[in-house]
Amino acid sequence: MANHDRLHFVQHGGEALQSFMAIEGQLAGSDLAAGLLHLVKLRVSQLNSCVYCVGLHIREALADGETQSRLDHLVVWRDTDMFTPEERAALAWAEALTAIGDKSGLDPLHEALTRHFSDPEIAMLTLAIVMINSWNRLQVAAHGRRCT
Repeated sequence: MANHDRLHFVQHGGEALQSFMAIEGQLAGSDLAAGLLHLVKLRVSQLNSCVYCVGLHIREALADGETQSRLDHLVVWRDTDMFTPEERAALAWAEALTAIGDKSGLDPLHEALTRHFSDPEIAMLTLAIVMINSWNRLQVAAHGRRCT
């Protein structure tokens, strides 16, 4: 069983953690739709096997009006018509930046983003992806993959 007290980054993260929270505040105040951010954060958390973040982002998405059906189908978003072209472009970008082994496909994905989002929105979306990847890694470091 994982040690749920392995790392106390909330207690010991100090100003660095406050900086993370400030970035999250900027993301929340950006022009990106909250629903889109929930989907991106949930999908990245699924890919990173961060149980804590998956649960958190499901709860937040449902509280903000997302449907359970769309959340259930997020793992197969490419194979369903439940997601808008904007959401699909953002999810593809999120997956590519989470599994960064093959960078050759980033140009077409970025091009798809430019059809739906402004440059400032793309910058904020990219920052949101970076942040959720960081949060996932902090949670896994602190609690392991199976924390709840």
